[in-house]
Amino acid sequence: MTNHQHRGTFASASPALLVGDGRTARHATLLAILLLAVVFLILPGLTAQAAAMNLQVVKSQKGINAWLVEDHTAPIITIGFVFDGGTAQDPVGKLGLANLMAGLFDEGSGELDSNAFQLKLDGAGAEMGFNAWRDGIYGSMRMLSERKDAAFDLLRIAINRPRFDQEPVDRVRAQILSSIIAKEREPHAIAELVWRRRIYGTHPYSRPSKGTKESLAGITPADLSAFHTAMFARDGLHVAVVGDIDAKALSEKLDQLFANLPQKQALTPVPDIAPKLGQWTLVAYDLPQTSLQLAFPGIGPNDPEFYAAQLINDILGGLPFTSRLFQEVREKRGLAYDIGSNLEGYQHSDALVVTTSTRADRAAETLGAIRQVIKELAEKGPTETELEASKKYSIGAYAINNLDSSSSIAATLIGLQLDKHGIDYIQRRPALIEQVNLDQVKATAKKLLSAEPAIMGVGPRLDIKG
Repeated sequence: MTNHQHRGTFASASPALLVGDGRTARHATLLAILLLAVVFLILPGLTAQAAAMNLQVVKSQKGINAWLVEDHTAPIITIGFVFDGGTAQDPVGKLGLANLMAGLFDEGSGELDSNAFQLKLDGAGAEMGFNAWRDGIYGSMRMLSERKDAAFDLLRIAINRPRFDQEPVDRVRAQILSSIIAKEREPHAIAELVWRRRIYGTHPYSRPSKGTKESLAGITPADLSAFHTAMFARDGLHVAVVGDIDAKALSEKLDQLFANLPQKQALTPVPDIAPKLGQWTLVAYDLPQTSLQLAFPGIGPNDPEFYAAQLINDILGGLPFTSRLFQEVREKRGLAYDIGSNLEGYQHSDALVVTTSTRADRAAETLGAIRQVIKELAEKGPTETELEASKKYSIGAYAINNLDSSSSIAATLIGLQLDKHGIDYIQRRPALIEQVNLDQVKATAKKLLSAEPAIMGVGPRLDIKG
């Protein structure tokens, strides 16, 4: 996936341990900085390797496109794909439909019931998975190249002819219901539902992606079949393949997998939405820590200011160990063990989000420190030294973060397709980052960080507003 992930979420801050013994924290940080320095030494080689990656577009005889990285060093093939749509397409009253469907593709397809399909999958030596995210239904398979015919055939019937038999539907539904019931008592899960409603109102992004007990109970196999037909169509398909297969063989497999699907998806339009900022969400729970989350305006991947926004995010909280938030909140004040920021986005919404957790009686102090760091960066911008360090890390760490395995490469290539970047993006990306100057970054910092954020606090001390 790309750094800007449409699969991202305004997730609540995970509880983190407060820094205890100062010497231990300092030693850990010194070790981390040493490791980071070592990483920087190897980044140029990794960046060059990424740029030299053999990436090509393969178009099948029946018009299916895929991005391919051909690599014969290991007898493994990884395919990843996504169909536009996702949980944002769940009909009102049928929330959780996409997520339930994603759990059923290996539970019987074509002439094979659930047990027979699983046995065939084991025999083929393949791993298959499906997931439903806000804006897409994702699938993947990892297989031995010598058994690719059997593996691709199982993937073909899973994609084209899922059975949705009543027994596996009821079993998978029960598993999801168990998860929903467990999270009814989990403070951060409850807080995220509250947060989404406050941020997104009645937009589809505000809905629980797994559905509710009531909505899941009403989903039938017929609902699943109709939803599959609406989502699994060729005009909403994006495919990436990595490994021991050439373009000719892949072209044949693409037609085998996807050519018999309908041409057009039947999607319900989802409007763009800016998260509602300038509000507080305070969720009271008797916890040893208070989790804090702040949301600011974001910038999408096709905006001219996107790379400036990436660099600002790194300087604020994205760089490990050297960001302003890490230095001010953790290192100087010992208020939190972990703190960071991230550019998070969906296809129809973007935000810059800061998250941390701190001791409950120091929540107000921590929030004040965070807001002061953000205020100074918004007003004065970064230094030239900070900008150059951010550029160096952003360019070099891309290979480590996105291209370290066949699965991550496939996921990254799908993300680039979704973000409408060209196939030469990995080669062009360093220049796009290098050309950003200090004045541009200062202007973007002011634009994003001067806004009054949405703030959520989860914990026993709710007197942090002020």
